[in-house]
Amino acid sequence: MSSINSKTYEPSTPTKVAFIGLGVMGLPMAGHLATAGHDVTVYNRNTQKAQAWVKEFGGRACATPREAAQGAQIVFACVGNDDDLRSIVLGADGAFAGMSAGATFVDHTTASALVARELSALAQQKSLRFIDAPVSGGQAGAVNGMLTVMCGGDAAEFESVKNVIAVMARAVTLVGPAGAGQLAKMVNQICIAGLVQGLSEGIAFGQAAGLDMKQVIEVIGKGAAQSWQMDNRGATMVDDKFEFGFAVDWMRKDLGLVMDECNRNGARVPSIALIDQFYADVQKMGGGRWDTSSLIKRLR
Repeated sequence: MSSINSKTYEPSTPTKVAFIGLGVMGLPMAGHLATAGHDVTVYNRNTQKAQAWVKEFGGRACATPREAAQGAQIVFACVGNDDDLRSIVLGADGAFAGMSAGATFVDHTTASALVARELSALAQQKSLRFIDAPVSGGQAGAVNGMLTVMCGGDAAEFESVKNVIAVMARAVTLVGPAGAGQLAKMVNQICIAGLVQGLSEGIAFGQAAGLDMKQVIEVIGKGAAQSWQMDNRGATMVDDKFEFGFAVDWMRKDLGLVMDECNRNGARVPSIALIDQFYADVQKMGGGRWDTSSLIKRLR
């Protein structure tokens, strides 16, 4: 079975690219690039996963990020956090060491705005280009090639890579200078956390009141309460199913980025600080790998 679902790709010029990080998001994202006709070289710390990707999609697997980046016009990355990102970008074996002048590094990692600005400045010193481009849409969005991509960087540099990024996405938007993509992703996570907590409380209240909550969700989902979370997670929350989607551990990492940024910019997110602790409770229940909709477990 293919790791990606079929989609219609908008025409884009075949480009030599590299993709670093073949996790649950990166693997299908790189797959869409290859299927759309781009020449893709990959790197992953787990070499077996990289070889499996090559077996499915073609291309070539390399031993280091530097080797993967050599000759690539665009180097994509999707790894875990700031430290993971620095580890595959910097140093003698890092991607920057292998990239040619004028090449662009597009980072799909959900990371801090600080590291995005840091790497953007370093890229400029090396005559490279850098776009921070975190994504929303989860594993399903990656598999279907329907991610929403929020980008930070120079406008001309963004335009030069936009059509290639679009292979993996339904929307690719420049929201500001370096770091702005990461800040937009933080806004995204703030909104999601608040929605999931509200949905959890609503379902728990309705169940305590003896309502048929699947029916109620179907009804209110046609009105002002409708949201992606309700449409895609409401019924599974009622059924106490949480073995898919975006994990609690990842959301806590992302909300930690939000809290760090709040300490820098003075923003106040009191409800999100509380919800972050609710997610910590879910982790203590053994739910670190459960979907984020598992917030409702605290209320049962």
